Amino acid sequence: MNVGNQHYRSIWFDEQSSQVKIIDQRWLPHQFLVVDLDNLDAFVAAIGDMWVRGAPLIGATAAYGIYVQMIDNPSNKSLEQTCDLLLATRPTAVNLRWALGEMRTLLTPLPDHERAKAALARARQICEQDVECNRMIGVHGVELIKKIAATKSHGEAVNILTHCNAGWLATVDWGTATSPLYHAVQQNIDVHVYVDETRPRNQGAHLTAWELAQQDISHQLIVDNAGGHLMQHGAIDLVITGTDRTTGSGDVCNKIGTYLKALAAHDNNIPFYVALPSTTIDWTLSDGIAQIPIEERDPLEVTKVWRKLNDGEVAQVQICPDNTPVANPAFDVTPARLVTGLITERGVCDASTQGLAQLFPECAKD
Repeated sequence: MNVGNQHYRSIWFDEQSSQVKIIDQRWLPHQFLVVDLDNLDAFVAAIGDMWVRGAPLIGATAAYGIYVQMIDNPSNKSLEQTCDLLLATRPTAVNLRWALGEMRTLLTPLPDHERAKAALARARQICEQDVECNRMIGVHGVELIKKIAATKSHGEAVNILTHCNAGWLATVDWGTATSPLYHAVQQNIDVHVYVDETRPRNQGAHLTAWELAQQDISHQLIVDNAGGHLMQHGAIDLVITGTDRTTGSGDVCNKIGTYLKALAAHDNNIPFYVALPSTTIDWTLSDGIAQIPIEERDPLEVTKVWRKLNDGEVAQVQICPDNTPVANPAFDVTPARLVTGLITERGVCDASTQGLAQLFPECAKD
């Protein structure tokens, strides 16, 4: 996707400097900063403190983290310790575990002197795989938008609600929930996107709104609790979200508040789709509510917000009384029964064991 008139990915290996570079998302939308990740501590901070975020991007970042550590210390002990350290940074998104497993499986049989080169090649491959998966999610997902567009009067846009940021900033490129939108615009289908602010970190306001503006896509920012009202009044045609982990039975774990959007969509007979690469499916789980660990994050994310002041300064301000107790679960689980369908790189399927097995027979449990 483009920033200004220049194409960027969210993470890349720079050939000239031999450095891994990322867009530091903490400063968007007010500052666009590219930073180098050149040691293991930087990768741990980047994932844990959300310089990067989004399940696919977290996995890609961790893969590059293994590569950088293999330059410094390619021993078996270093490999295992690095995998454990990176895995502990974010417990909910399954792509992190998947990517680390890929790197461990590849590198363990190799002699130490071959590991760094092999790790770089695999990390780059994981990134390319993610880009292609997300492109194909758009190819399949745009068909859903086309069907709705065909029912519209001339000049009417398809109105789509998103939650959090499941755009290219959450992946290596294209995004998951946004990929069908970008394909629709490329095919001259009018779309209008309602962007949830997504408290407490405001990824919708900070990231999705910025992304859509960069691509010249019609959108409006709304408070999280406005979605149900818009659905009741016929303003929403379709909901598409992303996911950080989806069970083999179709339960979807995504940013906190997704479940409430699914309930509102169900009550108003509005299709609710989830877009995901297959690396986000946890085939070992069947009950998302009972089995998926929900990350509890820093209370400061709730008690304070970043604001751009009238003089242009960006500052953090407190929005509640001092010493207010806080609960900050980062994700919730939407049961499969509330999900109209899953948009994957292989097509669209029912959110069920049977639906996923049809698209991914090699992964389905017997």
